[in-house]
Amino acid sequence: MALLLGYDVGSSSIKATLIESQTGKVLATATSPEKELEIIAKESGWAEQEPSTWWEHVRKATQQVALEIRSLEDVEAVGISYQMHGLVCVDKNKEVLRPSIIWCDSRAVQIGERAAVDIGEEKCLKNLFNLPGNFTASKLKWVMENEPKVYSRIHKIMLPGDYIAMKMTGEIKTTPSGLSEGIMWDFEKDELAEFILENYGISTELIAERVPTFSVQGELTKEAANELGLRAGTKVSYRAGDQPNNALSLSVLQPGEIVVTAGTSGVVYGISDKKNYDQLSRVNIFVHVNHSTEEPRYGVLLCLNGTGILNSWLKHNFVGGEGLDYEQMNELAAEVAIGSDGLVILPYGNGAERTLENRNIGASVHGWNFNIHKKAHFLRAAQEGIVFALNYGLGIMRDMGIELETVKAGNANMFLSPLFAEAFATITGATVELYNTDGSQGAARGAGIGAGIYKGADDAFVGLEPVKSIEPNKKLAEAYQQAYGRWEEVLKGQLKREKF
Repeated sequence: MALLLGYDVGSSSIKATLIESQTGKVLATATSPEKELEIIAKESGWAEQEPSTWWEHVRKATQQVALEIRSLEDVEAVGISYQMHGLVCVDKNKEVLRPSIIWCDSRAVQIGERAAVDIGEEKCLKNLFNLPGNFTASKLKWVMENEPKVYSRIHKIMLPGDYIAMKMTGEIKTTPSGLSEGIMWDFEKDELAEFILENYGISTELIAERVPTFSVQGELTKEAANELGLRAGTKVSYRAGDQPNNALSLSVLQPGEIVVTAGTSGVVYGISDKKNYDQLSRVNIFVHVNHSTEEPRYGVLLCLNGTGILNSWLKHNFVGGEGLDYEQMNELAAEVAIGSDGLVILPYGNGAERTLENRNIGASVHGWNFNIHKKAHFLRAAQEGIVFALNYGLGIMRDMGIELETVKAGNANMFLSPLFAEAFATITGATVELYNTDGSQGAARGAGIGAGIYKGADDAFVGLEPVKSIEPNKKLAEAYQQAYGRWEEVLKGQLKREKF
């Protein structure tokens, strides 16, 4: 029986999961390190990590998996999911030249804004489906302008997942999906967007060789196999950024299918087959993992920075003295009526929000009445505020022609709250299906597709069944709509004030 090994290379930790291909059963899983990985911030707005640290914890996570099952000799294929938008620069000897500038680094914002003006916003949106923004191409331009000696030595640039694959196979490659997350993909021509590189003065020779997302992209070298405890020649047959891969892990591959993640930040990722974009660039569009010219598949990504982080803040700073856990907080919140008796919380306290056209309005509380509102009201208003903010962003996706019918999510984070799950299903009108899966499992299944172990994507999701399904509560729909209307009114008033 073929075994598949998947890695999820995040900015906080690296997770490895081993599954049986025929049953989808998880045989072993491990996360390294126990504490979150360090993010280097030499200046305000900067965020860097050493790629060698990722590799170190890929090794450690693999070793922990091996301890659970004794041997990894039967692993047939490896898949990699990774933190999106990062920049890794290597020289001709494949040595890293500087720390990786990762996804949450904002130093290249002005560079992207300049490029949008120089190229023209209309052309950027038509061809890139996004503005250049603070993505990988803009980060590379920053290196060119600020670290010319480093730039002059660059042989190839990579995304974080490309780097891990290079360490495994010795080969430097990337994918169309990866190029699109760096805003280097021309959606009109279905090829590398040379015009953005030309604007930045970047040679196309710095871009890695392109391979399909699902394909044998290389084999483990003897050196890598020895470090990982795997068999030399094991196929590396899948790589994808974390959000497209999260969609894959839930079998979200066809137009109209949607996945929601509600962790520290909230992400809605919907699949479309139409060339479309938001005129204000409030959502991002990427090439999805199963895209082809004949059957186009695009991932429309909506991000809300202030999601689980608000609930976490309340736990540690608002109810911390009482020692309540999240389950107890959820129970307390459920004691209050929908709409929290007029208390409204805007959850925008974690930086600039793309759905608000990159404005940073901060979190705020409205309608607070000392004679009415108690702790439970704040807990409910926070969860409702997150749901309403996600629904506000979903309006953008609806305007782009994406319809919500069924939404898939991991049975984790905010969806562990029955109140949150019911509120989300009811206000969006979508059935929510919850699954026990994650990015590392998705990467393992992707490896099976790429290596030809599965006949196709449909066969790869054996054993993946929803553990819970939440239908919209029609009896509560009107109450939620009224509460959302009040919330939206407060948001519009806050946005209006921010303009002046």
